[in-house]
Amino acid sequence: MAAASSFPSTSRLSPKILTSASLRRPGGSVSFRRRPGNCGASPSVTSSSLLRSGGGRARRELRVVLASSAPVMDTESPENETGSRVSTVVDVDLGDRSYPIYIGSGLLEEPQLLQRHVHGKRVLVVTNTTVAPLYLEKVTKALTNGNPNISVESVILPDGEKYKDMNTLMKVFDKAIESRLDRRCTFVALGGGVIGDMCGLAAAAFLRGVNFIQIPTTLMAQVDSSVGGKTGINHPLGKNLIGAFYQPQCVLIDTDTLNTLPDRELASGIAEVIKYGLIRDAEFFEWQEKNMHALLARNPTALAYAIKRSCENKAEVVSLDEKESGLRATLNLGHTFGHAIETGIGYGQWLHGEAVAAGTVMAVDMSYRLGWIDDTIVKRVLSILQQAKLPIAPPEEMTVEKFKASMAVDKKVADGLLRLILLKGPLGNCVFTGDYDRKALDETLDAFCNH
Repeated sequence: MAAASSFPSTSRLSPKILTSASLRRPGGSVSFRRRPGNCGASPSVTSSSLLRSGGGRARRELRVVLASSAPVMDTESPENETGSRVSTVVDVDLGDRSYPIYIGSGLLEEPQLLQRHVHGKRVLVVTNTTVAPLYLEKVTKALTNGNPNISVESVILPDGEKYKDMNTLMKVFDKAIESRLDRRCTFVALGGGVIGDMCGLAAAAFLRGVNFIQIPTTLMAQVDSSVGGKTGINHPLGKNLIGAFYQPQCVLIDTDTLNTLPDRELASGIAEVIKYGLIRDAEFFEWQEKNMHALLARNPTALAYAIKRSCENKAEVVSLDEKESGLRATLNLGHTFGHAIETGIGYGQWLHGEAVAAGTVMAVDMSYRLGWIDDTIVKRVLSILQQAKLPIAPPEEMTVEKFKASMAVDKKVADGLLRLILLKGPLGNCVFTGDYDRKALDETLDAFCNH
């Protein structure tokens, strides 16, 4: 168990500032730098002291709890003013489309959290064959408890990345149409990243858009894919090439669902946690180095802190760049190489986080070859991924040709130019750029494909 003193003592994230003058580079690059003079404690925020956006317009009236010192979750603490066991609420600030991320233990047994975000009287829960036996009944009870007017249907999909395709997506539409759902219905995604992505895309397309809620049950989905509105399915030629940006009404993270998560899936989610530290939150990365054993041991306090801090990082980025025009792309560190691995060896052979981990090592290697980082960062990345029991090289069947074929259709290609997320400068800094020496990319691919 990690000692409480090992958690950061700062009361907020170290924010970054983006300006067109300071961040636009030749070749369309975007970089992160820390906002100077803004690393001290933030003012306390309570239910009566709301964060405000430009022009003084209040955000959605929710209690926002920013990063604080550990322990971040105390399941024995009194219930909050709403009578809920919610430990943390992180707000994704998108104006009138803002929404809360609820984080806490036992939240699937909090009917009011779900019911306040349901539109109409009809609900379709989208889940899979693994999650349904564990949590479908509990979610159905939460949706209908004290509200007999709510009618809940469900569609149970096969489990796995290889089913994230158009044929499986059609099963959701079939169920919705057969059940005669209308525009006042609500879709609920109950599962990991695959379910969240497919349910979100179905909600975006059904009747040209219906309400939906995210209930992520894997660490990967809790720290990354459920937040920010990215939805989609895979194509045989590339991952997530068909999709839409479509925001949920809320994200409900019950940390108890991690108790049933296999160790391999847990490690896969940690790959995305590590990413946040590398690209924008060096203090968080240092915390991970000290507490990786606690995360792998499923220490509830450590996991809750990692989820909260990851969500805060992602929410901040999404609020600044919802449609991934530049800044948000930096959240894809390691994903260009990683998606190529998933496509090249067949969807579902490696978990997403495993491919991202190997892809992160490749991106770090390329950054080092460009002279943008020193070898101490390379060593720290290798060390933490090995601690997390994640791959540090692509599978042997990946060839240079397979990488290049997949990367040619990557979503970050613009005007024929492959743009990459690379580390540059001290830990916690990165760039999204097409302005790099192609020789470094070739050398990295050669080094990892001829091992």
